[in-house]
Formats: sequence, structure tokens, C-alpha cells
Amino acid sequence: MYWKETVRQMHDIGVGSLIIVILISVFIGAVAAVQFAYQLDGTLVPTYYIGYVVRDMTIIELAPTITCLVLAGKVGSNMAAEIGGMRQKEHIDAMEVMGVNTAAYLILPKVIAALVVIPMLVAIAAFLSIMGGYVASVPAGWITSAEYIQGLRSFFVPYNVFMMFVKAFTFAYILTTVSCYQGYYVKGGAIELGKASTNAVVISDILILLADYLIAILLTG
Repeated sequence: MYWKETVRQMHDIGVGSLIIVILISVFIGAVAAVQFAYQLDGTLVPTYYIGYVVRDMTIIELAPTITCLVLAGKVGSNMAAEIGGMRQKEHIDAMEVMGVNTAAYLILPKVIAALVVIPMLVAIAAFLSIMGGYVASVPAGWITSAEYIQGLRSFFVPYNVFMMFVKAFTFAYILTTVSCYQGYYVKGGAIELGKASTNAVVISDILILLADYLIAILLTG
């Protein structure tokens, strides 16, 4: 029962969010490459730095943070509304009468699914952002293909990838637990459910940004 629910949540979070993650990550990489190429124009900095900067910006910050902020809006509000609707229709009370541990059954599969799937989405986002930077800068003539690839290979620090996954796991845990809490303890009617969904997104985003700052201090200090 728990396994089926976890697999369903993994499908909903992962496959359901794939298109929005692809679109956002490609355009983030493209914009980062174009903006940095514009900043470098007329300076003495080598052009291959475009690939280097896009790679590190994407891996360290943009892929985990932007992806999880968007997922907090899409996945988080959905979780809060789903659990909140069950609370209001007294489905949760009925399950508790039958002896089901509702917190374990409704919340735990969502948390496990998010911890498995969201780091995968972040890794995909990082790869696609780098590809987006290539597509935006090379055909436009800002930089040659060889220079962009040279930038991607220059000064690579594997520790940055570790930092990306630490952020991905932390943000995934934050957005699921906050959203489930808001839905599980909702009271009242439709207006309160709407407020709970909004609070889930707002509080998740604030905590993700705060955690992003703290992780940056702890792992780079």
C-alpha cells in the first residue's frame, strides 16, 4: 500500500513537473549565457569564460534553487490542496477511525517520493541549462562551439555538484513537509483551503531561500 502510493507520488512529482522544469532550465541557461556574453563584450576576459560561468552558476545556484522554487508552487500547492480537501471532507477522520496512521500514509510517501525525484529533476535542469547556454550563445556568434566546451571543462570543481545535491535534498524536504503540514491541519471551508495552499507556497519559498543562504555559508565557508 505504501509502495504503490510512493510510486504514484513519484510519477506525479517527476513526470508531472518535467515539462515546466525543461522549459525553465533551458531559458535560464540561455539568458545567463547571453547576459554574460553582453557583459564581456569589449573586455579583456576570454570568451570561453561564458561556458565556465554558465556551468558554475547553473550547478551551484540556478538549477537547485529556481527548480525547487517553481516546484514549491506547482507540487507544494497541489499537496496542500489534496490533503486539505481530505481533511475537510472528513476522509482523514474516517481513516483514523479504521486504525490507519494517516500521517504516515498521506505524508511519508510524498516526502520519500520528493527526496528521490526532485534531485533527479535538478540534475536534468542543470544539464539542460548548460545546453540552453550553448544554444543561445554559439549559433548567435557570441562564442564558438570549441570555446564554449573549453569553458565547460575549465576549472571544474566536483564539490560543486555535491553542493547542488545537498541543496536539492534539503529543498525537496522543505517544500513537501511544509505543504503537507499546511494541508493536514487546515480548518474551515474553501477559503481556508485556498489560504493553506497559498501559505504552503509562500512559506516554502521563504524557507528554501533561507536554507539556500545557510547551505552556501556552511559548505563554502
